[in-house]
Amino acid sequence: MKNRTNINEYHRLPILDGLELLNVNSCTFDFPFHAHDTFNISLILKNTFNTKLTDRNLQAPVGTICITNPKEIHATPCDNLIGNSFFTFYVSSDVIRKLNQNQNVSFKDKIIYDQNIFNELYFLSLNFNDNNIHFENILKSTLKKLISKYSTVKEISYNTNKFFQNFLDSTSFDTFSLSKTASQFGMSKYKFIRLFKQETGLTPNNFILLKKIEQSKAMLKNGNSIFDVAIDCGFYDNSHFYKNFKRFIGVNPLEFQNAFYAI
Repeated sequence: MKNRTNINEYHRLPILDGLELLNVNSCTFDFPFHAHDTFNISLILKNTFNTKLTDRNLQAPVGTICITNPKEIHATPCDNLIGNSFFTFYVSSDVIRKLNQNQNVSFKDKIIYDQNIFNELYFLSLNFNDNNIHFENILKSTLKKLISKYSTVKEISYNTNKFFQNFLDSTSFDTFSLSKTASQFGMSKYKFIRLFKQETGLTPNNFILLKKIEQSKAMLKNGNSIFDVAIDCGFYDNSHFYKNFKRFIGVNPLEFQNAFYAI
């Protein structure tokens, strides 16, 4: 019998500022470079988990916890044959800060070897729909342990070097042209790509695509139709939208939207 791959599920719980969960089973496609507004806390369940950061590549063995901080650019290449399985808790930075006496934190160590914390989170990953286990209280307690043992206090820094990023933020998705944008800055498109990537960690095209995905997520959460979201966010059609959305999020737009209306 052929093994089933890419059976992924997205969930949202009405706790902790709208906790979001992603259950990835035997994923054989790669997640391109992107970032989140949340802390990503992933339990590695099958096959070594690869994470690419802007400055290094990391490998997390099965049974470990892999963490990325908010706004941290990363990519996740998966095994194209047998796939990778992992479970991710998307925890808002406000929740983490409140659990740490209103201090901002950062995780410098991306791979955590802690069997007790792993087991507690794994139990929650299997039972998040069980109303009898006091899920929220257990998760808060476990996150406090994780923060106490492995995080460092983070001073708020204000990055004012966002010249190219601010320009693209004000650019329409539909009218963006790499060559025209580069010429507006008086440079070749290759130099523009290099400087933009130095500033943001992403290529201009990847940045624009990620902005489209983020806008589409917000519209899907608000209940807009998938067709309208695809058109309004500058995708050619539903097929183009579905393909790119799943590459970044792990599930298709309908599965993502259903997670917000199944509560």
